[in-house]
Amino acid sequence: MSAPIRSMTGFARLRKATDHGEITVSLKSVNHRALDLHFHLPAEFDPHEPAMRAAIKRAVLRGHVDVRCSLARVGDRVTGGLNVPLFRAYLAAFRQAAEEEGLEQQPDLNRIFQYPGMFGAAEVEESDASIEGAVVAAIEEALQAFNQFRSREGAELALFLREQNRSIREQTREMQQIRSEAVPAFQKRLLEKLGELLGNSSVDPQRLAQEAAILADRSDIGEEIERLEIHSRQLEETLDAGGEVGKKLDFLLQEMNRESNTILSKTNGIGELGLRITDLALAAKASIDKIREQALNLE
Repeated sequence: MSAPIRSMTGFARLRKATDHGEITVSLKSVNHRALDLHFHLPAEFDPHEPAMRAAIKRAVLRGHVDVRCSLARVGDRVTGGLNVPLFRAYLAAFRQAAEEEGLEQQPDLNRIFQYPGMFGAAEVEESDASIEGAVVAAIEEALQAFNQFRSREGAELALFLREQNRSIREQTREMQQIRSEAVPAFQKRLLEKLGELLGNSSVDPQRLAQEAAILADRSDIGEEIERLEIHSRQLEETLDAGGEVGKKLDFLLQEMNRESNTILSKTNGIGELGLRITDLALAAKASIDKIREQALNLE
């Protein structure tokens, strides 16, 4: 069974009740060339970041991921959002300092309320080591939903890529059919053009035909069409295998674009057949560009 193809764009939010309180985890990701983790955590979770990072690395390969995690503890003493323990500690320290220095000033509540952490739950001075297991478990559960989201989007993108790749294969098959007629047409046109240029000059007709054949061979697009077909099959096989396909597709698409450009540069001067090949090569390039645009979203 092939590995799922995942988009680098995803989102998941989880609220999980634990013995320590309710843990909330939020994961949000966008495209990035590598795995780029950004944590937004309360200070008490800082010691647990390495364990959280390791859990995410086991489940996510590429993308810029914003990780938010918080804990609402059971029994937090919060009145109207005010961190009561911190507020009382601040007042006690202020009054003690005023008494020791013989000052009669009163505390300024406006300044106190601007103090970091004054509103919200009281912070735990030392993180409980047992919290780490609960936090990592919540992260792993959130990652399951996160990857399901990314897999659904990845499957939809893969369908679009396969449709465009089928168009490329159809265009290369038609180009191959036209090519068999284009080579003699090119030779004939070249001989006519050389005849016009040389006029009445005495040139060995056999030598003229040989030179025309060499030039026609140099303008042949058979190898380019064959390589384009090979790369198209490799693209399909890459999607079939699944997993981390983004970088592999990027390389294949560069090669496919190069072959289509070469085909376009070689099909001048053979009349209607050349125009049809040009149209097909341009259509193939358009499909390649559409695949590249969407493949940038894949892990």
